[in-house]
Amino acid sequence: MLLTLIALAIVLGPLIFVHEMGHFLAAKAVGIQVLRFSLGFGRPVLKWRRGETEYWISWLPLGGYVKMAGLEDEGVAGSVEGGTADVPIDPARAFDRKPVWARLIVICAGVTMNALLAFVVFTGLAATVGTPELDTTQVDSVAVSKLPPGAEALAALAPGDRIVRINGDSVRTWDDIARALLSGPSELQFQVAGRAQPVLVRLSQGGVGARQAALEALVPRPGIAVGRVEPGRAAERAGIRSGDEILGVDGVRLRSVDQFLARVWDSAKKPLRLGIRRGNDTLSVVVIPDETTGTDARYPKRPLAYGVIGAEIRPVVVRIRHPGPDAIVAGWSETTRTAGLVLGVLKGLVLRQVSVREIGGPILVAQASAQAARLGVDWLLRFIAFFSINLAVLNLLPIPILDGGQVVFLLAEAIRRKPLPLQLRLRLTQIGFVVLVGIMILATSNDVVRWLERVIKR
Repeated sequence: MLLTLIALAIVLGPLIFVHEMGHFLAAKAVGIQVLRFSLGFGRPVLKWRRGETEYWISWLPLGGYVKMAGLEDEGVAGSVEGGTADVPIDPARAFDRKPVWARLIVICAGVTMNALLAFVVFTGLAATVGTPELDTTQVDSVAVSKLPPGAEALAALAPGDRIVRINGDSVRTWDDIARALLSGPSELQFQVAGRAQPVLVRLSQGGVGARQAALEALVPRPGIAVGRVEPGRAAERAGIRSGDEILGVDGVRLRSVDQFLARVWDSAKKPLRLGIRRGNDTLSVVVIPDETTGTDARYPKRPLAYGVIGAEIRPVVVRIRHPGPDAIVAGWSETTRTAGLVLGVLKGLVLRQVSVREIGGPILVAQASAQAARLGVDWLLRFIAFFSINLAVLNLLPIPILDGGQVVFLLAEAIRRKPLPLQLRLRLTQIGFVVLVGIMILATSNDVVRWLERVIKR
């Protein structure tokens, strides 16, 4: 429990500080008077004043805020943000006296700082401990119908073939193969283990689209690893640990993550004997998947009622360091990929392809933080970067009390050439507050239900 609380503080503290510091610095830069900078809500536990700004550490550690002149008493926010500041207000430097473009910069600065933090962390990890890359060069299958003109020779690759060199350069990971296809020369010679003649691919036509199609046509065959294990779920009860490699199910060797997931989906409440590699040891464990229901566009073949084991299943990866400018490219790629994953989940929730029961609250975040901390500093930093992207994307949702809602207000003002009426803004902010509280209640109740299920099944 202590580790969980410490890990949660380590994750949330810097993210809140960085977000609010973005608003603070941007407001100062465009000449807006900042009355208060607070970590936490409500009355202060610790406070001091420097110049025209109060600095608070408040008793309710669920976020933070920057109180600016002109916004100090607007609606619900005015009450949860500790009341009126003691600092004299300069009306000429009020928020609403600044042009729309300046206010947009201030509002968007928080999420920008969260995204920048994630990029810096991902870049730093790429340059030091390395980025995860798919630890295989073995082909599982080839989608022949997707091959573009010039890449038809790839159809000769058979399941299990291992690509060892491309144009004479050794390849160690699937990412090496992807980089060669996406940004290598137009003529590529694939050397396959056990074959004397190379497979020749010419991608002189079709541009980036043809190269992407060639890559998508090749299906890799990686090992299957266990990522985060959810406390109390079937995987933990069976003794499965994060970092285990799953070799087979009921004596049958596995070829892909999808093959393993399909077996789990079809085995709700039925025992599965898994062959597992843990370090240098090979183990056999029995897991009984729990049963749940729901649809998800990412898994169109999954049945409505299906089995789950409560563990992240992913391909086996290896860490590859990226020196110099390559680290920046790798950091940017990881940042954009993470943002895409978050947006994909939001899209699934809107289209009802992802169940609202999957939404996690503070308890789940605390548990995930603790598990990341147990895996090591690099995993904790990666989780901080991942969660920072989450906060950035969620803060841009068009809910009035969030940054995204304020952006909508400002865009409406730019179109109308005058602000929305104050009473309308207050009413919409109150509605936004209720919506946000409702989401928090839903997320926390999901956490409690998961915890009760864990206790009952012990």
